[in-house]
Amino acid sequence: MTTVYDFSVQTPQEEPFDLKEYEGQVLLIVNTASHCGFATQFEDLQALHAKYGDTHFKVLGFPCGQFKNQEFDDINQTLDYCQVNYQVTFPMFAKIDVNGEQAHPLYKHLKSQSNGILSDDIKWNFSKFLIDSKGQVVDRYAPTTKPLDIEEDIKQLL
Repeated sequence: MTTVYDFSVQTPQEEPFDLKEYEGQVLLIVNTASHCGFATQFEDLQALHAKYGDTHFKVLGFPCGQFKNQEFDDINQTLDYCQVNYQVTFPMFAKIDVNGEQAHPLYKHLKSQSNGILSDDIKWNFSKFLIDSKGQVVDRYAPTTKPLDIEEDIKQLL
């Protein structure tokens, strides 16, 4: 059975990164956008990462510009924005597509494992996928779901 640990992604420096590095950890995977009205969620995502990061939990951020081009073109601007405004220390990866023909294989897998409303497509920035320690999708959360509202679900998996 395929798990999220079977996928490789790219670091912001475009180096390959094997998600197998996170095997055995609970993950919250989020497509992010710096210029989105939901960008304030970076603060709560960072709070969760800081609170549970030592207990086999990671937030993984995947910048995406597919929704009204609300992400910087330059990944370094994205990283600077996240650091300066929200002190983000959780892993951020290279900018990706989450929908369409160019959608990253990880996101194709995530969507196939947890249906969205009306369609499997990601509807907007800050859609969230909670992954258990076996690499399986446990739940999918809408962009409007505040990260701290997921905390109890995270604690149950830890």
